[in-house]
Amino acid sequence: MIIYDRLWETMKTKGISQYRLIKYYGFSAGQIGRLKKNSYVSTHTLDVLCTILNCPIEDIIEFRLDTTITPKLGINPSVATTPPDKPIDKTE
Repeated sequence: MIIYDRLWETMKTKGISQYRLIKYYGFSAGQIGRLKKNSYVSTHTLDVLCTILNCPIEDIIEFRLDTTITPKLGINPSVATTPPDKPIDKTE
């Protein structure tokens, strides 16, 4: 799951308000709403935010494993969260 909590912290640090994003940078209120709900936004939107805030993507988004959805996707959560014991040999 992608979480945008870091965006709000970065905006506060940089002195950029939601109003300013809408008024001066042309963001839609709907786009802000999707970010608040941790919903889908395009990579273009993330690129624009990084440019406006002059920050790396890690200052805007965070990935957290959602163990409630992995079974629905056919992924065993223990496999998804545990790295392999050794690197995968792609030459075999």
